[in-house]
Amino acid sequence: MQRLRHTGRRGRASVLAAFFAACVFTARPGGLCSPAGAFAAAGQAKISVTTEAVVVPVRVTDGSGNCVRGLMQDDFRVYENGKPQKIAFFQDADTPITAGLIVDHSGSMGHKLPEVAAAVYELAHTSNAQDEMFVVNFSDDVSLPSLDGKPFTNNAQVLEDAVTAAGAAGQTALYDAIVEGLRHLQLGTLNKKALVIVSDGGDDASKHKYSEVLDLARQSQAVIYAIGLVGGSHEEENPGLLRRLAKDTGGLAFFPHSVESVVDISKQIAADLREQYTLGYVPEGRAGDTSFRKITVKITAPEGGRWRVRTRLGYSRPAEEHASGAPGEKAP
Repeated sequence: MQRLRHTGRRGRASVLAAFFAACVFTARPGGLCSPAGAFAAAGQAKISVTTEAVVVPVRVTDGSGNCVRGLMQDDFRVYENGKPQKIAFFQDADTPITAGLIVDHSGSMGHKLPEVAAAVYELAHTSNAQDEMFVVNFSDDVSLPSLDGKPFTNNAQVLEDAVTAAGAAGQTALYDAIVEGLRHLQLGTLNKKALVIVSDGGDDASKHKYSEVLDLARQSQAVIYAIGLVGGSHEEENPGLLRRLAKDTGGLAFFPHSVESVVDISKQIAADLREQYTLGYVPEGRAGDTSFRKITVKITAPEGGRWRVRTRLGYSRPAEEHASGAPGEKAP
C-alpha cells in the first residue's frame, strides 16, 4: 500500500468497498486530453497530438427530469467564454471511465458504514471490462491501497479488499484525499474521468485548501460526485462542502437517509454517467493561457419544449510550473 502519511491503523469497512464496486461505471466525464485518444474512442479520424482537445460531458433531461436520448451532433452548440466552438467529435454511447472512489475512514464515519450495505449486494459486480478504477482511503492520513501491484483495476474483489484495508478512526483530511485522487486520475489512459466521494463532508486535518482542490479539478476536468452520509452529531460534518464540490465540477451531490436510498443513489450516479453525451472541441489561441475558461452548451428543444442541459462550468490548463504551498480559500 502506498501511504502518503504514516499510520498504523488497519481494519475493515466492507460496506464502502461494495459501494465502490457499485460505481464501476460505463461512462466517463471529461478532461483535457490528446485528441488522438479522444478521436479514436469516438471512432473518428485522429488529429495532431500537439494540440489539446477539450472533452465535454453533457446530460440532457426533459421537463420531467427524464434523460433525452437520440440527439445528434448538430443538435448541440458549444461556447467557450461566449465564443462558438466547432464540435470536433461527438459520441452517444456507453464508454469506459477512469474513476476513483475517495472513501472517508475517519472516526465520524464508523457508525455510518452500514448505510451503504445494500449497495454492496445490489451493485458489487456492476462493471465494464475496460474501466480503470482505484481507491483512495483517508482519515487524518491518505493512502492508495495496493491493487495487485497495478495503478488501476476493474476487479470488484480487488477493489473491495482495497477499501477494507483501513478501519474508521482519526480525523478527516478530505481535501488531501481529493488532491491525491485527482493526481492519480491522470495516470489513466481514458480521457473521461470522475471521482466519487463517500464522506460526511468535514475536513479538519488537510494540508491543502479548497482552492487547490478546485484548481486541480478544473485542470483535470474530472467530474466529482459526492455521497454525504450526514445527519450525525459530529461538528465536522459539512454537507455544503460536498454540494459545492459537485456543483463546481459538473457532478451531483446526494445525501441519503436510509439504506434503500443509498442503493437508489448508487444507481443514479451510474446512470448519470452512462447517459451522457460526449462532445469535444479544440480551442484556438490558448498557448500559455492558464485562465479559467467558461463552457456553455446549448440545445434547442423541439416544439418549444423545455430541456435542461448539465455540464461542467469550465476548465483551465495547468501552468508549466505550478507553485506549491500557495494560499487558498477555505470552502464554506
